[in-house]
Amino acid sequence: MKLIKKFFWLLFSLFIFIIYLMTLAPSVVEIDSGELATVQATLGIAHPTGYPFFAIAGYLFSLIPFGFSKIYKLNILASIWCSLGAGIFVYTVKLILDNISSFEIQNISKQVKNKKNVKGKKQVIPSKATPINESIKYLAAVLSGLILVFSQTFWFQSTSVEVYSLHIFLINLIILFLVKAYLYDKTRQEKIIKKRWLVFAAILALGFTNHMTTLLILPGVAYLYFAKNKFNTGSIKTILVMLLIFFPVLILFYSYLAIRAAQNPPLNWGNPINFENFFRHISGKQYQVWLFSSTAAAKKQLIYFINSLPKEFNISLFICLFGLIVSFFTARKFFVFLLITFLSTVAYSINYDIVDIDSYFLLAYIALSFFSAFGIIKILSFLEHHKLGLKIPAILIMLFIGVEFYNNYGEVNQSDVYTFKDYALDVINSTAKNSVIFSYQWDYLVSESYYFRYVENFRRDVAVVDKELMRRSWYYNQLKTNYPSILNGLQNDINDFLIAVKPFERDEEYNSNFIEMNYRKLMTNLTAENVKKRNFYVAPELFENEMQRGEYTLPQGYTLVPDLFLFKVVKGNSYVPAPDPDFVLRFPKTENKYIRFIKNNTANMLARRALYEIQNDKIDRARIYIKKIKSDFPGYILPAGLGQVIVK
Repeated sequence: MKLIKKFFWLLFSLFIFIIYLMTLAPSVVEIDSGELATVQATLGIAHPTGYPFFAIAGYLFSLIPFGFSKIYKLNILASIWCSLGAGIFVYTVKLILDNISSFEIQNISKQVKNKKNVKGKKQVIPSKATPINESIKYLAAVLSGLILVFSQTFWFQSTSVEVYSLHIFLINLIILFLVKAYLYDKTRQEKIIKKRWLVFAAILALGFTNHMTTLLILPGVAYLYFAKNKFNTGSIKTILVMLLIFFPVLILFYSYLAIRAAQNPPLNWGNPINFENFFRHISGKQYQVWLFSSTAAAKKQLIYFINSLPKEFNISLFICLFGLIVSFFTARKFFVFLLITFLSTVAYSINYDIVDIDSYFLLAYIALSFFSAFGIIKILSFLEHHKLGLKIPAILIMLFIGVEFYNNYGEVNQSDVYTFKDYALDVINSTAKNSVIFSYQWDYLVSESYYFRYVENFRRDVAVVDKELMRRSWYYNQLKTNYPSILNGLQNDINDFLIAVKPFERDEEYNSNFIEMNYRKLMTNLTAENVKKRNFYVAPELFENEMQRGEYTLPQGYTLVPDLFLFKVVKGNSYVPAPDPDFVLRFPKTENKYIRFIKNNTANMLARRALYEIQNDKIDRARIYIKKIKSDFPGYILPAGLGQVIVK
């Protein structure tokens, strides 16, 4: 029993890891999964801010000889990070409950005024607070941990490779070492006291080497630090020594970006080989346009956050809110720390106007879960004190958590998601040898293609060019490294564009029309130079958007023909055959907007091909595509002109 109590947090991690394996994605999923897996498997450089610790740790883990694909191993690593983060969380909760009086305003238990002392002043004498049953502490730690691990966003980070899974581990480690440093005994030697803060500084630096949103915990850290050490010369000196630990750790890991960029890895986002590129990359310059963009955007994100809270915790949210009130009276300093952390996280995150904002609220959800521990302690202690025992209240709380688990399981379960793997492979496989695919389907195709090309060596003859990344100067170095032949004949156009875009990237005075003119010319000439030598495919989003607005035009004499998932650029107007639609797309039981996009996009392209066949009097060929639509996409409404074609 003593051994179980000592390692209860590790057993909790193992238990959660087993559950997380049930919802683990078998391959790549939407958005950045393919890119980040490629970064870890090949020691590449990810999108800003680079995430060097994430890349290095993932690479080392990918070398372990498991009998799995690289992507599955890296998805497992995400589950490990989240499970360990959960274990550290419950360990920290128990540590706080063991030292709850240290977080009261006077650093002592409840105080009562006593008789006057000899000088005529009233004495303040600590009253004997009712000690908390040791079993209740363990139970509260575990139950609050379950509330956290089954919350929707936290759980989702465990299902596939993402930087936020490591962020969960590191941010919980930071909070643990902050609490340990805060709880030092003032009677101990000064060197031991400083050592705890120095260790905390090193762990904090590790957090920043993975994700810059680690800064959101700093206001709360500052409060607890000065609440313990006061604002004096000694505390300032300690901070300076902490910085001497913090910056070398930070510099050591971030130097990876420059060192690796000089070696031109296949995924070299930002190409941070010089100070200008390096600073632009680690500062997230590319994404700052969405940060603090407008009050309207902040209001929209705040409404989204408030509306998402019930989905995150379900009815367990009531326990979190109750615990918030309880912590105000029982552990005021920790209450203030959590409140500052919660508010700073929400205030920053709502000012980031992106669609996938949920993971930016993770620290706020962790704070709410800490609050829940105080609510659970109060409920269990109150009922035990009134001779009602622990079983009934523990079962009721477990029912709350059970509802949370049941409602969130279907939302986060990725175990049957093969759609993004199938789609990326099918799209690439539908093209002829040595082709170019021109697209900006980052969430569904481009990101995934990185993994299959550079990690699994799938169809390395096909070049997938991201239309949106062509707006960035660094991208041409990556294209030159990976697909040198497709840039032949374009050097003058590339130079013109780089000259035009340089002032924009440096925050100098620039001419937006001049940039756009050179950018459009470059896109057209990329098509013109390559279509002479190889098959060139344009993704449907360009046809539906840029081409309709006149931002992207084909070379003179060329047109588009629907060709399964993509449009093929062809010369003239003669009939061009296309492969049979014998591909297979597997769809999960629970669909999201990304799955629905793939469904609609694929069905639309098949319908376009069927119309093309009819226009060329190929009715039998049209029936093949219509049959595929009806069998694989039964809810899809056929456009006018196809409904009357009878499918045999």
